[in-house]
Amino acid sequence: MDELESTGLRARLVDVGVDLVRAEGAQALTLREIARRAGVSHGAPRRYFPTHLELLSAIARRGFDDLRDRAANAAGDERTGPRARLSALARVYLDFALSQRGMYELMFRHDLLESNRLGLRETSLPLFAVLVDLVARIRPEADARIVAGALWANLHGIAQLWGWGSLGLTTDADDCAPLLNAALDAHLGPEER
Repeated sequence: MDELESTGLRARLVDVGVDLVRAEGAQALTLREIARRAGVSHGAPRRYFPTHLELLSAIARRGFDDLRDRAANAAGDERTGPRARLSALARVYLDFALSQRGMYELMFRHDLLESNRLGLRETSLPLFAVLVDLVARIRPEADARIVAGALWANLHGIAQLWGWGSLGLTTDADDCAPLLNAALDAHLGPEER
């Protein structure tokens, strides 16, 4: 098998994994199922991804790339203020988490991030750095990394609890926008109007 064909099959395995996680969730990502859908033997993925974690990491990296691109589009306009940019970034994060639930779950699996397969930390940390920078502009008196971490944890919790149906049930909210606004106010202070 030549190098071009090898690269093509590697990318196809990741593509199939991305499609599978979006359609059926992270639990569907077995080597056997990915190989079957890619039309190769069940042992073929091991030639390109020696461990299951490496294949899962390559799939998760695609999720981080997608989230990064969405975040850059949402928060990229320097002409708007940092609060508006941070609000847009938070909305994109929640939208991604709720519309791409399987990918979102995979991306934040501790074992993948901890192993740092395929540079997942290097992919995820720049997203957090954007959040820290915007928080620092809004709250220069605060430790921006701590406030950004607390805000991110809050957004992650909203995404999880809203996705499970818990927050809609307990708050009678039709969508998670009021919860997002409350989280932003709690961590950044009320928005000046």
